[in-house]
Amino acid sequence: MLKFLLWLLLLVVCWPLAILAVLLWPLLWLISLPFRLLGIMVEGVFAFLRSLVMLPARVLGGGPGRT
Repeated sequence: MLKFLLWLLLLVVCWPLAILAVLLWPLLWLISLPFRLLGIMVEGVFAFLRSLVMLPARVLGGGPGRT
C-alpha cells in the first residue's frame, strides 16, 4: 500500500513538471539557436585564420601530407 501511495505522490508531483518541460523545450531551443549559430561562425573564423597562418608552410612544401 505504501508503494502505491508513493506512486500516486510521484504522479501528482511529476506530471506538471513533464508538461512544463514539453512546453518550454521548443522555446529554449529557439533562444539557444542564435548562440549556436554564433559558435559555428566563430569556429569558421578560427579555421580561416589557422589556414592563413599555415599557408606559407604549405606553399613551401610542409603540411599534413608530407612524411
